[in-house]
Amino acid sequence: MPSNLSRRAFSALGLGLAAASLMPGGAQALNVDEARALIDKLIGEINSVINSGQSESAMFKSFEGIFARYADEGYIAASALGPAGKKASAAQKQAFASAFKRYIAVKYGKRFREFIGGKIEVRDARPLKNFFEVVSTAKLQGQSPFEVRWHVFDKSGKVRFFNLIIEGVNMLASERTEIGAMLDKQGGNIDKLIAALKAAG
Repeated sequence: MPSNLSRRAFSALGLGLAAASLMPGGAQALNVDEARALIDKLIGEINSVINSGQSESAMFKSFEGIFARYADEGYIAASALGPAGKKASAAQKQAFASAFKRYIAVKYGKRFREFIGGKIEVRDARPLKNFFEVVSTAKLQGQSPFEVRWHVFDKSGKVRFFNLIIEGVNMLASERTEIGAMLDKQGGNIDKLIAALKAAG
């Protein structure tokens, strides 16, 4: 993950949790054991990939598949696009979501690739307002352990994670900031933003 994302911890975390707390209730049917089970399974796949010996490109492809299976990609993409999504056509939203999916898999795949030789373990799970937080610990070779937190809900009708926080860096808040900056750089042109995402991914 680019180093410029590495220390937005406190402001990003505050923004992300504030946004999450305003989400419509959708997790009532979900329970803490189901949320934990989802992340246990997801982490099992991540651990398998990071210690598989795959090439970097193959790893990114694997992470893209993991995100597709376990993340609420539609919600994450809509959150990243933010207010600009209100002006986007249906075709633009679809194209953005497709380009963003690859972009996010590569970005966070690079971060998880740093975990090679280590592993992630689930430590705890708890309800937080209308979603669940699953807390895991990343244990890397030659480094102190650190937390990776996963936010889980079933808003789409399926149990999925919609946010993760690695060493305090909140994905939802960070991506909205990053995508907003990219859109500004493209003069507010969503088609150019989509092209830039494709080039970055």
